[in-house]
Amino acid sequence: MSNFINIGIPSKGRLKKDVLKIFYKKKLKLISERGERDLIGSIKNKPNIKILYLHAREILERLGDGSLDIGFSGFDLFKESAVNNQNKINIESKLNFGNADLVVAIPDPWIDVQTIADLEEIAFEFRDKKKKRLRVATKYPNLTRDFLFSKGVTQFKLVDSLGATEAYPFTGSAELITDITSTGETLKANNLRVLKDGKILKSQACIFTSKKNNKKKGLKNLVRLLSK
Repeated sequence: MSNFINIGIPSKGRLKKDVLKIFYKKKLKLISERGERDLIGSIKNKPNIKILYLHAREILERLGDGSLDIGFSGFDLFKESAVNNQNKINIESKLNFGNADLVVAIPDPWIDVQTIADLEEIAFEFRDKKKKRLRVATKYPNLTRDFLFSKGVTQFKLVDSLGATEAYPFTGSAELITDITSTGETLKANNLRVLKDGKILKSQACIFTSKKNNKKKGLKNLVRLLSK
């Protein structure tokens, strides 16, 4: 089995569609026995390659533990994963899709808050007057914590977002959010705006490989073909 090359492809969404286009352009015909919903596939006439359709976050976990050899995922999710996991993964190439920014967004009515420094003031006010911490809803706790700490904002509490993060401030579950956005339209539609210096990270889709399995036969050529 060790001469098999396992490739992880996101199992849903825009990222999946864009990744599938790469295979189509390279004339690599993907086959799934049970059709669209199958989570395991192969490539026609390439018996040593196995395709696994996984959540984009799980792809990075699997690259880290070596059960995937090649994976497509977002740079944001790579940077959010544990540092010891990042150290086990190579970024082979950045792709020209999946472009988005991870940002700090606040409710529109907070007219006095334009920058991170203003946010810091509000955070202290909350602590002193309301005896509670500002709550930040996010699916990116590590990146959010590091960014806010690096800007001197320390009086906050992270709330794990399990769904549509932009709804949290208006359901009373959090005061502000950090979220990934490509156009900013969803934030605007939810009466949120990005702080002027609130960009945490610029992201795009990437091809990653597992350092553990980097010497596998045919792997380098396959990465080169998919990266072109």
